[in-house]
Amino acid sequence: MSLSVAIITLNEAANLPRTLASVAWADEIVIVDSGSTDRTLEIARSFNAKIFVEPWRGFGAQKNFALRQCSGDWLLSLDADEEVSPELAAEIREVIASNESIAAHSMPRRNLFQDKWLRHGGMYPDRKLRLIRNGVAWFEERPVHEDIKFDGAVGQLRGDLIHHAYPTVDSYVEHLQRYSTLAAGTVPPHGALWFAAQTLLNPYATFVYNWLFRGGFLDGRPGFIYHAYHSAYVSWKYAKARQMQLAGRP
Repeated sequence: MSLSVAIITLNEAANLPRTLASVAWADEIVIVDSGSTDRTLEIARSFNAKIFVEPWRGFGAQKNFALRQCSGDWLLSLDADEEVSPELAAEIREVIASNESIAAHSMPRRNLFQDKWLRHGGMYPDRKLRLIRNGVAWFEERPVHEDIKFDGAVGQLRGDLIHHAYPTVDSYVEHLQRYSTLAAGTVPPHGALWFAAQTLLNPYATFVYNWLFRGGFLDGRPGFIYHAYHSAYVSWKYAKARQMQLAGRP
């Protein structure tokens, strides 16, 4: 049994060496790039990755394109800022060697913010379904927050997928701005009062739930910043959705 790793990229030179080094043992690495202008492709070549250049299709569609380029019996989909821990790598090798009947496996994701592991507030274990037999499942083709959908038994691996998500506050805010715009396009039409509640009240409820009731405060200052800014993202998403609706945009 063989393993293919699929990664989509755009200007990921800062992250890619760490990610590719963590899966250098895989049988095949597939990179689908949407127009990088930094050293992303040079780094990918140094790890003998198969490189495909493809115009941006949206997160789900782009990841599905990457999966279709893979020839392995098993597929592992990674984001360019994720790293496979040694423990997870060992488990994946065991799954591939065992020829077990379970065709899909999830893994806990360790989210880092300002280089601190966020263990609380709903941030861990943050399980992600990323290891699948070739051809059994695909990503939802959504503009954002895409997930692999699989109907059947899912194995649960124990080793962590390490997500080097937001090393700085600036990178986090930039991410939230982009994703709130994408997510706004998925919000169905509603009335003015509904949008007002979502824009003004939902962010506060989100913050209290994650930071207080789910223990986000246990992660200290990074936890407070992360959840405070995430609640702002919720407000931005609905404010932008209302703006799109008033402008008559889909």
